Amino acid sequence: MDIEPRYTKHQVQRGAHPDAVDRDKYILLKNVSTLHLTYQIRLMTYFALRDDKKLVIRVPRSCELAKSLNEFKERHKNTLRIERV
Repeated sequence: MDIEPRYTKHQVQRGAHPDAVDRDKYILLKNVSTLHLTYQIRLMTYFALRDDKKLVIRVPRSCELAKSLNEFKERHKNTLRIERV
């Protein structure tokens, strides 16, 4: 997995939480025009893999995906799904 932990300036490990949790998936809600591959997405993908769940990211229909996110999505296509709503 290509996740390296990051730390705050006070050396506390950074974390992330999903917006919603279902029995078999974590859900992130993003209201952006362009979605980039962020630390939150990489970390939540790791959590989904670890917990044998899916990560679903819901974005507006008009949202564009950054090239790095598309490449990441292809590598983790069994875990990561992006839904346009």
